[in-house]
Amino acid sequence: MVAKKTIHTIGVMTSGGDAPGMNPCIRAVVRTALVNDLRVIGVEDGFEGLIHGRFRALGARDVGGILQRGGTILQTARSTDFREPRGQREAIRQMSNAEIDALVVIGGDGSLNGAIKLAEQGVPVIGIPGSIDNDIYGTDMCIGVDTALNTIVDAIDKLRDTASSHNRAFLVETMGRESGYLAVQAGIIVGAEMVLIPEESVSVEEVAKTIERAYLRGKTHAIVVVAEGFTPHTNELAEKINALDIGFTMRVTILGHIQRGGKPSAFDRLLASRFGYHAVQFLLNGQTNVMVGLDGRDMVPVPLQTVVSKRKTLSVEHMQMAKTLAQ
Repeated sequence: MVAKKTIHTIGVMTSGGDAPGMNPCIRAVVRTALVNDLRVIGVEDGFEGLIHGRFRALGARDVGGILQRGGTILQTARSTDFREPRGQREAIRQMSNAEIDALVVIGGDGSLNGAIKLAEQGVPVIGIPGSIDNDIYGTDMCIGVDTALNTIVDAIDKLRDTASSHNRAFLVETMGRESGYLAVQAGIIVGAEMVLIPEESVSVEEVAKTIERAYLRGKTHAIVVVAEGFTPHTNELAEKINALDIGFTMRVTILGHIQRGGKPSAFDRLLASRFGYHAVQFLLNGQTNVMVGLDGRDMVPVPLQTVVSKRKTLSVEHMQMAKTLAQ
């Protein structure tokens, strides 16, 4: 965790899926570095851009006016070439040519795994968790989660209006390929009748009975929040339920990538700024090959190897709360 060389220039990049708040994080990295007499080079298009040397110097004015912007000004991409040793060596060569001494990687699980590949070859790296799924071990919250949840809640509140008008039930699919975090939190917040997540197996019949009970209790609508990783797939689930007589007509709304977009919330702007500020502070203190994690109110360094070797689990309390409050 101790840096072996003096750091004069920091590279910063965003990788994998974008998340609202990445721009405030970039801004914080740049301005904190400049105050401490460090140069900053932005890497465009994630690890793919690192391999091909898509670099540009970033000054204080280059990151002005981006706090409120969604997405990432550095663009992001997934790179198959970087998964191979040859691609990693080329990325390191490009960094050396540009005199980049350390790299700040903002992204999810795949991005942090990529960061470790560089760290194992002597590159000082700091990871920052950016994932709306909130599935990264070692941090209570990731960049983009709060904004995504607000987007989901706003959409479901609107769906509830039309569902009540037409006496319908809706399956609302959220993102979360392997994690049901967004679905569980949204289910609690919007008062959903049921939440379906990949971490728990639930039969089609059980889902149908839950919706039917809501109908028999006199409800004018029913909302079931489904994480995208749940099986069967949301459309298939709706077809099977509609084949049964449950009172409600079933409709599907897949929120998709709308959850990644939009202005970052106040919480995400502050969180991202704290992550970026502390990433540079860790580098200045000689702490590398760590991720900046939120632990309660504190920002802490978490070894990257620990982050990628462990799986973050859902809160049992929140899962039980979602079931209890749906009654």
